[in-house]
Amino acid sequence: MSVLITGTVALDTIASPLGKCHDALGGSASYASISASFFSPVNLVATVGSDFPKAHIKTFRSKGIDTQGLTIKKGKTFRWEGEYGWDFSDARTLATHLNVLSQFNTTLPKDYTKSKYIFLANIDPQMQAAILKQISSPRFVICDTMNYWISNSRKPLTNLLKQIDMFLVNESEARQLSGETNIMKAARALLKLGPKVLVIKKGEHGAIMFTKNRAICVPGFLLEEISDPTGAGDTFGGALVGYLAGRRSINLANLKSAVVHGNILATFAVEDFSLGRLILLRKSDISSRFKEFKKFNCF
Repeated sequence: MSVLITGTVALDTIASPLGKCHDALGGSASYASISASFFSPVNLVATVGSDFPKAHIKTFRSKGIDTQGLTIKKGKTFRWEGEYGWDFSDARTLATHLNVLSQFNTTLPKDYTKSKYIFLANIDPQMQAAILKQISSPRFVICDTMNYWISNSRKPLTNLLKQIDMFLVNESEARQLSGETNIMKAARALLKLGPKVLVIKKGEHGAIMFTKNRAICVPGFLLEEISDPTGAGDTFGGALVGYLAGRRSINLANLKSAVVHGNILATFAVEDFSLGRLILLRKSDISSRFKEFKKFNCF
């Protein structure tokens, strides 16, 4: 079953101790769409400028991603520039240029309005809400956000959380939005805002999935090399929605397996700059790493 993914499609300039890329394919919707495409067909909704390389659109299409929802506006594509230190923690933003992102087209192609599985990747929560409002009867909606929107668009974000099924945040965002320093208390507070499932992303240490009555820890996968952590969380979310769309039902077992697959896809994303590793990834690579992950965590 197809999934609908909306967010940013960008051109990123990134520096880390292991190298640099300039105007490379990036954005939350790019990472999420490529990741989800390994499990389900994807309908992409985003806005780019007339300078956006046609080669990137061909890349999307080669992965079975429908791009009729990718609007091309006259002007420049959204750009972000950042750098990482040796600890590869949060990037330091050097420059952000919204460009045509300020003209984001939230009108969906008619076929997209019947989508059942939705991933509202990181973008303005008012834009996320405008997209969701057009979906006739969604079956499962996942939403991601970031600290900027928590600080500057808290009310639209909390209104949106009443309409979704799964909410993704990292540890600092969970504490920021909930006002709680303890992660368990933060999780309970966030679940009260509306989502049925909460996933707190812990980067290299994996993730914790919370429901009303359960907390399930999924450890990280041990990697020897990391080149660029950009987009790891978006890759995680894309794999989640893509995996769930390929299941017959949404139950606890499938949710747990979806989080594991999200973890695994994210480990591939960080091994190269931009989407380099994900674009060359094969399904057999995912299966092999899943088996390794299972072996490492069996006791």
